[in-house]
Amino acid sequence: QVQLVESGGGLVQAGGSLRLNCAASGRTFSRDATGWFRQAPGKEREFVAATSWSGTSTYYADSVKGRFTISTNNAKNTVYLQMNSLKPEDTAVYYCAAKGVYFSDTYYISGHDYDYWGQGTQVTVSS
Repeated sequence: QVQLVESGGGLVQAGGSLRLNCAASGRTFSRDATGWFRQAPGKEREFVAATSWSGTSTYYADSVKGRFTISTNNAKNTVYLQMNSLKPEDTAVYYCAAKGVYFSDTYYISGHDYDYWGQGTQVTVSS
């Protein structure tokens, strides 16, 4: 059974930093494209960041570009989202997602492309 478990969320003041972690069990990220999405109260889920399985290709939403960084540690089977210069509008539940991509080294920005999802971790940024 595949499980993705996020951690690292919490309450932080505007301008602060958090690092989200997504650990996989029952699956390895070594051939997975991975991504982070978020959903704020009353809003639809939105794309945040994505990486190819090798980490050589990444893509970010304009709203987080230059502030967030996605990375993977295949040895630890974990994907990270480093979030700096946080703003109150970053407040949301953050989800990680994974997709097996055995023959292509690319990223995916649509949630519909992903096969596996975590349960989410709350990030709250106070002003």
